[in-house]
Amino acid sequence: MAKQKLQKFSEYKSFPNTFDFAFELKGFWAEKVFKNKNPIVLELACGKGEYSVNLAQLHPQKNFIGIDIKSNRMWRGAKTAFEKKIANVAFMRASIEKISDLFDEAEITEIWITFPDPYPKDKHEKYRLTHVDFLRMYKKILEPNGFIHFKTDDDGLFDFTLQVLTNLKIKPVEIITNVHEDELANEHLKNITTHYEKLFIGKGKKIKYCRFSLENL
Repeated sequence: MAKQKLQKFSEYKSFPNTFDFAFELKGFWAEKVFKNKNPIVLELACGKGEYSVNLAQLHPQKNFIGIDIKSNRMWRGAKTAFEKKIANVAFMRASIEKISDLFDEAEITEIWITFPDPYPKDKHEKYRLTHVDFLRMYKKILEPNGFIHFKTDDDGLFDFTLQVLTNLKIKPVEIITNVHEDELANEHLKNITTHYEKLFIGKGKKIKYCRFSLENL
């Protein structure tokens, strides 16, 4: 298993669409990486990068960057994008705590947070990616009125997130408590399923979604 991880890590680094804590690209992603002026969308804690790759295929007029701390996970998405020649998606190994050091003010138009670690213990709530401290970081890099898309199977994390938004007097634009049973839910919310999402659905868990902006933060 360790050997396989090392092989994936090595191959990941060899791809032209992968980066490692690329502080030097702050403010220059569009110009130096994508070589266009299209909007940039992030997927945080992207895992295998399913959302980044699929959204990039659906929206060729946008650029996508998947971020995770483990490159052996992102190897799958980076390899798929490389093999399919999907030019508008990249991956970066980085910790989310460094997000405002990696991107410039208003450099990002949207953020996706897909099935992050729920950190269920109260003492660990500061690590939840929808904690107010993280939201303040996102605010720095998001353009005005830029949306955050949040998708999870975890009831506790979803309730926590809604409470955080309530405390901040932020009213979500959209709340869906059962994505795959909601006829009005956007098709990509149903059709793009991550590795973990499939596992959760198999266990009978309801997939929840929330979309909101940080304009009033």
